[in-house]
Amino acid sequence: MTSQAYLLLLALADGRQHGYGLAARVRELSDGDVRLGAGTLYGNLERLLGADLIADDGEEVADGRARRYYRLTDDGLRVARTETLRLAELAARGRRALGAFGADGAVGGVA
Repeated sequence: MTSQAYLLLLALADGRQHGYGLAARVRELSDGDVRLGAGTLYGNLERLLGADLIADDGEEVADGRARRYYRLTDDGLRVARTETLRLAELAARGRRALGAFGADGAVGGVA
């Protein structure tokens, strides 16, 4: 799973959302590191829809624009939880392999 797809699943864990709102939430979740352009955003959404990890949740008109909403499916929630555990385990292995991080952020006492 790509980090972009994972972040989209996490963004939908908050509840249904439209594309622009999802892009903003992903930016927030990634502390500004991930900015999804329209092509990347909607390409990922289509793949997640095709995998039944998210579902179309209708369309609403806001400010004269039709907005398509998405929601997380039960499978999507399960996959997001599984990926979160996998990433946590991978990070724990990395910490063990590199040694303990010091208070200054140094790894194994080496700056």
